[in-house]
Amino acid sequence: MLVAMGDYEDLLEVTIGHLETRRAGGQRVVTVSQEKLAALAVPLPGNGIGELAVPDADFLVKANSLKELRNLALGCARCDHLVTSRTQVVFGVGNSSADLMFVGEAPGADEDRKGEPFVGAAGQLLTKIIGTMGLSREEVYIANILKCRPDTLGRTSGNRAPTEDEMNTCVPWLHRQIDLIQPKVLVALGKTAVGGLLEREVAITRFRGQWQEYRGIPLMPTYHPAYLLRNQSLGEKRKLWEDMLAVMDRLGMPASDKQRGFFLRARS
Repeated sequence: MLVAMGDYEDLLEVTIGHLETRRAGGQRVVTVSQEKLAALAVPLPGNGIGELAVPDADFLVKANSLKELRNLALGCARCDHLVTSRTQVVFGVGNSSADLMFVGEAPGADEDRKGEPFVGAAGQLLTKIIGTMGLSREEVYIANILKCRPDTLGRTSGNRAPTEDEMNTCVPWLHRQIDLIQPKVLVALGKTAVGGLLEREVAITRFRGQWQEYRGIPLMPTYHPAYLLRNQSLGEKRKLWEDMLAVMDRLGMPASDKQRGFFLRARS
């Protein structure tokens, strides 16, 4: 897919307008990471002067490492409305050869600021879940269906779910991440993540805890940690934990009696 110079100039104009708005608000310095500068230096295929190439799914296959893919993703401008509202692209984090990969929905405000998935309240809970499994964030890989925070125009807080068009546009990045990592098990956190990976509409209450398959990889659908922050029921916590026990069993990870007994009193 190629973007004509007119489209490029429109994007440039929007970017300048965004920077001028920040300056009017008192901001005088814009911090640019080395990773973003590196992304700007990555040559993209084009067909001549006056055109700016945007990577498509076929082009992403040429990225032979997560580092290369990340550099490309940091410069992605496919969704102009998200480009103008985001602070940065939230690519993913963790072990590039992890056996276990968690996939969520989209970055929130905390993730957008830090550039790392699952660092807010739901992320802290996910970190505890991973730790209770006997693992660390550094041993697994964590990513989202969407790499940019969905814009929330006119709102100062809160999040919204990605649209179907946004997911279809962004999910090739995730597909290539999974291809490069080659995890033994995928865990999809919430309805959006499950539907995005299976490419169909799902009801999380029906799919949760039922093994699915993503391109030959076992996929466990489960609740998003944010759901457990809203619903403190021990019974619901036990359901998610049973899913994690099933994941541990599939990976051949030993589970102690203590681990297997978490939240069981909710059934009495």
